Parts: sequence; C-alpha cells; structure tokens
Amino acid sequence: MLGMYITQRHSAYAVRVIGGTLSAQLYPAAKDLAKVLWQHHTVYRERDGGMVIRGEHVQRWISLGVAGTRGDVRIRAGLILDGGTTAPARTETVVPLAAGTAEMAAACRRLLADLTSAAEPPTSTRPAREPRPPKAPKARRGRGRGRGRRVVAWILGVAAISAITLYALAAYSASLGG
Repeated sequence: MLGMYITQRHSAYAVRVIGGTLSAQLYPAAKDLAKVLWQHHTVYRERDGGMVIRGEHVQRWISLGVAGTRGDVRIRAGLILDGGTTAPARTETVVPLAAGTAEMAAACRRLLADLTSAAEPPTSTRPAREPRPPKAPKARRGRGRGRGRRVVAWILGVAAISAITLYALAAYSASLGG
C-alpha cells in the first residue's frame, strides 16, 4: 500500500491501520478536508501513517499526522517544487481531530496563507530607481588573438623549463666526472 495514490476519481480504496485507531481516522479526515480545500487534489498515505493532500494546481501540500496520544492532529504545509518534489514544511499547527472538518480546514487555510505570504518577495517602500541608459557598445577585437597569445606563452614556458632541466642535468653529470 506504500505509494498507493488515492484520488477523487477512484472509488475503490484500501486503508491500512498503522499505529492504532487515530491513524485509521486520518484517512477519512484527510479525504473530507481535501474536498473542502481543493477541487483537484491527490490524497496518499506517508510511511509513518500520516496522510498527505497534494494540490498540484496551487503547488502546495498539506500533511496530517498523529501528534501525541490525546487525539491531536499535526497539520503541516509546504510547497511543491518544479518537477513535483516537495519542499520541507514551512508552517505547522496542532488541531484536535474531534474538532471536525471545518476547524481543520480553517487551520489549513491559515497555514496556506502564511505559506503564501512567506513565499512572496517582500515589497520595498523605496521608490524604484530609474533604469540606466544603455552603454555604448565597445569595439570588438578580433577573435583568436587571445588564444594565440596563450599558445605562445605555453610554448615559451615549456621551452624555458626544458632549458633549465637540460642545464641542471649537464651540471650534475659534469660533477660526477662524466
């Protein structure tokens, strides 16, 4: 069941109970919450037993997970990046599961609003600068001159190192008596 995607269009689905009854109650809650939040959505189960609601059209995701043992649900929200990968959660809150779909939807909307305001670039209070006039184009030099100079510099460098090496070898062999 891991990785099984359950969408609005599927009528048959299977729910695996992980870690007790609260985890089993997350699926119907997530399904109802998804219908309230987004018309187009995908609901699936995470490895830890939590549920994820993906809204591809708004590039957001919401995760419902068990928080403690008192019947609380941890709701997290994050972005869906290009290519479909999910960014780490940016906002989260805890809501009692018994509160119902309306209160959980309100909490999700608050998280999504916080996420949207955090994703937008901050507005500046300074007036925008006037654009600078374009600079006059510089005269282009012929292509390949710089390349030729580099090749000549390499050849001269190799020749100098070779001359120094030959001189050192000659001095060494003369000191040996050869």
